[in-house]
Amino acid sequence: MSAAIQPETFAFTPENSAAVEAIVRKYPPGRQRSAVIPLLDLAQRQNGGWLPRAAVRHVAEMLDMAEIRAWEVATFYTMFNLEPHGRACVEVCTTTPCWLRGSDAVVAALEDELGIRLGGTTADGAVGLREVECLGACVHAPMLQIGDDYYEDLSPEDARAIARDLLAGRAPKPGSRIGRPGAAPASGPKVLMEKKA
Repeated sequence: MSAAIQPETFAFTPENSAAVEAIVRKYPPGRQRSAVIPLLDLAQRQNGGWLPRAAVRHVAEMLDMAEIRAWEVATFYTMFNLEPHGRACVEVCTTTPCWLRGSDAVVAALEDELGIRLGGTTADGAVGLREVECLGACVHAPMLQIGDDYYEDLSPEDARAIARDLLAGRAPKPGSRIGRPGAAPASGPKVLMEKKA
């Protein structure tokens, strides 16, 4: 990554500093380092969706831990972006359950509609496209995530509609594209169908 886009320093905003204190208080004495994931997440949110080196260093210092330990976490989880990926980062699951249900076609539709390949960002910096490992919604495959929202039971046409919304600056509606509640089978609920008197 270009050093030109790496800020020299990072500090939490006053509002986020209060959130940091509340998060760290949740952990017992001597276990505050366990707050590393939520603090890295908060730093990423504050920084527009990616974690600069200075933010990882700052979190490590706040938690009195070796910086390498914070890097081990930041580089292990795909939820952490170590470079900018657009204001809206589309993360497409392509692991086995999603692949078996058509994630290749979803990826192709997104690449075509956005005009970028996996790992790329649109020229205006609005939308990034990433391939990620399992996002834990296998029953609703194929699926993708944008920010904290899941988009499930996708067809290529659904993917194109989501891409068009993002390019137009609209927030696509999250959830199952076939209206499936919870983890019900695609063919509909099979159990607990009777109402109790």
